[in-house]
Amino acid sequence: MSTDQINIQDPEIAEALRTTFRDIYEPEAQAAVLAVSKVVKLKAGEAWMDIGAYIKAIPLVLEGQLKLLREGPDGDEMLLYFVGPGETCAMSLTCCSGDARSTIKVVAEEDTTLLAVPVRYMDQWTEQFRSWKSFVMLTYQRRFDELLRTIDGIAFQNLDARILDLLRERSRLTGTNVITTTHQEIAQELHSSREVISRLLKRMERGGMVKLGRQRVELVKTGA
Repeated sequence: MSTDQINIQDPEIAEALRTTFRDIYEPEAQAAVLAVSKVVKLKAGEAWMDIGAYIKAIPLVLEGQLKLLREGPDGDEMLLYFVGPGETCAMSLTCCSGDARSTIKVVAEEDTTLLAVPVRYMDQWTEQFRSWKSFVMLTYQRRFDELLRTIDGIAFQNLDARILDLLRERSRLTGTNVITTTHQEIAQELHSSREVISRLLKRMERGGMVKLGRQRVELVKTGA
């Protein structure tokens, strides 16, 4: 992990914040973020936050994507949701008051650049900046909706539908129908086995929904 203190006059970072986080539209709010944040660069697979760690900063993703994982008693991990450019981690926002410890693991899905914002400013900015308050509330709403979809998927959907939802979400975040992943990674994220995932992906390929390649899956048809 590499970390750099922001120079508030850095035009590249300032422009990235302005164009990526359009919900934070007030110039004063943008300046406040730049004044206290650090630029963090993560390599794919590198952890931003581990379970049990104190939550000292929230991530504003400028480039790349993070994935949030929940760990079971046996050490298995289950994907909760992704955080892409222009987004932040709702669970970090929820736990930012006091000395809260993380109950989730946050890992870079790909090479990722983010702004690390100290949590001590969250309450102050919510009162001070209308756009920051709106951004926080929208984040809660989006993540709540995603968690509901995850619960619905576990409770009501077949596994092949959950695979398709996962691939669509990856496609949305990356802007491409070609998703770089392995059958084992999909199995871990959906709390299944590689053999089951491989069998279902091959069935989906025969149905014309995906094309399979080496460490890649291409979405061919967006309909279920």
